[in-house]
Amino acid sequence: MDRISLTELEAIVAVAREGSFRKAALALGLSTTSLSNAVAKLESGLGSRLFNRTTRSVSLTDAGRTFVLQVEPSLRDIEDAMAGVRSQQQTPSGTLRINTFAAGARQIMSPLVLEFLRRYPDVHVDLVTEGRIVDIVADGFDLGLRRADLVPADMIAVPLKCPQRYAVVASPAYFEQYGKPLTPPDLYRHKCIRVRLPNGALFPWHFEKQGQALQIDVTGPVTLDEASLARTAVLEGVGIGFFLEQNVRDDLEAGLMQRVLADWTLPMGDLCLYYPGRRHPSAALKAFIALAREVSKTAARSPRF
Repeated sequence: MDRISLTELEAIVAVAREGSFRKAALALGLSTTSLSNAVAKLESGLGSRLFNRTTRSVSLTDAGRTFVLQVEPSLRDIEDAMAGVRSQQQTPSGTLRINTFAAGARQIMSPLVLEFLRRYPDVHVDLVTEGRIVDIVADGFDLGLRRADLVPADMIAVPLKCPQRYAVVASPAYFEQYGKPLTPPDLYRHKCIRVRLPNGALFPWHFEKQGQALQIDVTGPVTLDEASLARTAVLEGVGIGFFLEQNVRDDLEAGLMQRVLADWTLPMGDLCLYYPGRRHPSAALKAFIALAREVSKTAARSPRF
């Protein structure tokens, strides 16, 4: 058989991990056609089908399952060896893959990501946003960004001086028509914009004041699965929304929204970058972490995040 390429092995493992050719192609930075061709070429060379394919699903055959179990550890060793060589390079280069959530990406984009690209033009940053928390090692990411309490215990965490806080807001027109809630239970008498999480659950509205914690299961005219859509609904006067403060700060400053219950929404933990300790950090990763610490120190004196 022809010599097997590293790309073909990466393609097989990625499809097995993602359960989807489209998602695997996205994770590897390939077109779906290129990935499908790589898988087909390897299957042809092996003379065995590794995946069961239907129009709706992809699953490993018995031969494919055995193959992936044997190949994946070796592929990880190869990736670690390559990372070890890259870590000895003086000039940051290559691709840096970061997994975060949309609000986190917005928060680090200007002070950190764009500044990093200005300093290190030979590095390509692949910033992926999604609501669910993923295994950054298994999914091929160099870094993750999440709230401190969500960082896996086996990861090295780099705190950023940017505590998270929620804001309860509505348009001036809404409050003029319906009045303002003075305590969290008052929300039961208001129209609220609900947001559904990636796991299907409704996003809970948590409040705390002087040691008293409350969760309000609000009701309202619409349920959405994207915070940006909820923001649009609030701006149009549909109801009250519950957002990360930085997502509506510009609207508040412009007078497009008004805030209530601020004394019930306390700061939460800082955001943290995190990465696996067992891997050899590339020059690009080390440079990004160093810049993050630099920006974080500056933010402590004069907030940039």
